[in-house]
Amino acid sequence: MSRVFLIVLDSVGCGELPDAADFGDAGTNTLLSCSKSKFFDMENMRKMGYFNIDGVDIGPKELNPTGAFCKLKEVSKGKDTTIGHWEISGIISKNPLPTYPNGFPDEVLDEFKKKTGRGVLCNLPYSGTAVIDEYGKKHIETGDLIIYTSADSVFQIAAHEDVVPVETLYEYCQIARDILQGEHGVGRVIARPFIGEPGNFTRTSRRHDFSLEPTGVTMLDKIKDAGKDVLSVGKIVDIFVERGITEYVRTEGNADGIEKTLKYMDKDFDGLCFVNLVDYDMLYGHRRDIDGYAKALTYFDKKIPEMISKLKDDDILMVTADHGCDPAFLKTTDHTREYIPLLMYGKNIKAGTNYGIRDTFADIAETVLSYLGVEAIGTGKAIF
Repeated sequence: MSRVFLIVLDSVGCGELPDAADFGDAGTNTLLSCSKSKFFDMENMRKMGYFNIDGVDIGPKELNPTGAFCKLKEVSKGKDTTIGHWEISGIISKNPLPTYPNGFPDEVLDEFKKKTGRGVLCNLPYSGTAVIDEYGKKHIETGDLIIYTSADSVFQIAAHEDVVPVETLYEYCQIARDILQGEHGVGRVIARPFIGEPGNFTRTSRRHDFSLEPTGVTMLDKIKDAGKDVLSVGKIVDIFVERGITEYVRTEGNADGIEKTLKYMDKDFDGLCFVNLVDYDMLYGHRRDIDGYAKALTYFDKKIPEMISKLKDDDILMVTADHGCDPAFLKTTDHTREYIPLLMYGKNIKAGTNYGIRDTFADIAETVLSYLGVEAIGTGKAIF
């Protein structure tokens, strides 16, 4: 049995793409910005070859890397979680998902209000923490739902858990998901529950994403259809609307996600374990917290030896990202259009190999499928 552990460090991009200026992201480099923090220490991944990736000039190169490495270009027209993960899994999105810099149109909100029986507050692009600080009190007083978006293709609903029970909030999100199709088919509808009192609101870990159905065949579909296992850790199951997944666990942050991945490493299975660690993006990238981001990267790096110790002879560990979210880029608080790094490790990986700059994230899907002996999708090329 062969196992692939594919871990997405959410938003850990490694430098602007050639078309970054078209997205307003010229000069961005998430990994470089984090490396300037005094809390940044990724010695284990450096030894594997992480710093040897083309253009990743963040510290001394490893003379004899224990892993193989490259960076990949995004072909799809976007820089968000949904499109990034889809491309990693073999889907090229030729058209961007819709965004709403001026808020959602009346035709969407009127139907949403009618079906939920609740009013709407905000309806603008907003920081997730700022929006509850500004609108939380009125939400508690009126019961109206806080609706907001960002530069990404998202419809987010924030509600206090004492005003709207979490399960009811999820029902409202499903109503929104059913409305937001076709022309208004946003990538994700996101439940954002919070608790606390005015002046001291806190978002809880019971966030839930309601994603758009993938628009094509993914590597998850291919692996499952081949009779193999597809294990999901974190929000992977939500991004792919449970499609192509045979088993999943949700997580309450990076540390929990890492521990649940380690438990899956102790499990006998044949196929893919697909992991998303979201805190880099959600807690540190969007909040432009360089030191917090660096600490989170360091924490992951310190767990690498334990992960390696659990790998079997036919296992492969792959560490990548889905887009950037440069914490030093103060022009916006949104994702940034960047290359993603890919680090590969295992006894069947040719240590020290630099696979250069790849033409699409979809090369990851083709590599996983090829290694597991599953039919290719054809949107990328296997790396080895």
